[in-house]
Amino acid sequence: MANQPKNENLQATNSSQPIQKTEEDHVAANAAFALGLKDSLEKRYLKIKEHAETYPYVWASYIVVYGGFALWTGYRWRKLRRTENSVRNLQERLRKLVEADESATSIKAVEKGSSSSEKPSK
Repeated sequence: MANQPKNENLQATNSSQPIQKTEEDHVAANAAFALGLKDSLEKRYLKIKEHAETYPYVWASYIVVYGGFALWTGYRWRKLRRTENSVRNLQERLRKLVEADESATSIKAVEKGSSSSEKPSK
């Protein structure tokens, strides 16, 4: 119960002062965030560096395992691209053969139609 008057006073002061951020506040907040981010990244880097110097065999195993995964993924990706290229080439060849067959068929149909129309009807 003793805390209620304090909370009411805090709420009264907070509600009496509307929160309006100016452009300067935004710039200052962004700069503080950028500095905080940079500091946290530097701390994280130093922590990782210290860990790598302390446990080199662990990090070597990471490099071997994840490097192997990267090489395998690259190999599979390259093989997939080669397969796709060969399929595209085969589809192109098939499309050209079908077009040639269709054009040859249409020429024969036109020749048959013109020769049958030349015959006199009885």
